[in-house]
Amino acid sequence: MSDSTPPDAAEPEVGGPVPLDVPRAPTGDAAVDALVERLGDVDHLGTDGHLEVYEDVHRGLRDSLSALDARPGPSPSPGAAPGTSGPARPLAERRP
Repeated sequence: MSDSTPPDAAEPEVGGPVPLDVPRAPTGDAAVDALVERLGDVDHLGTDGHLEVYEDVHRGLRDSLSALDARPGPSPSPGAAPGTSGPARPLAERRP
């Protein structure tokens, strides 16, 4: 123990995993929140176990993003210009 360490402070085991205790804020999406929380598993694993967790979380996040692309978007309004949600208007009617 060093002179600056209080006698009741626990010292980490030499060579063992040291938790980073990185705060994780909720995203509002339960599936994503569960994946982010899974990152905390690496706090208790040696570095050789990190890859499996990171790959699992990455796969889950990628699947969540892919699912967003698969959802149908809102239907365009009748008479809407392609790529917009409203009808085409002459330039003179557009305001900045």
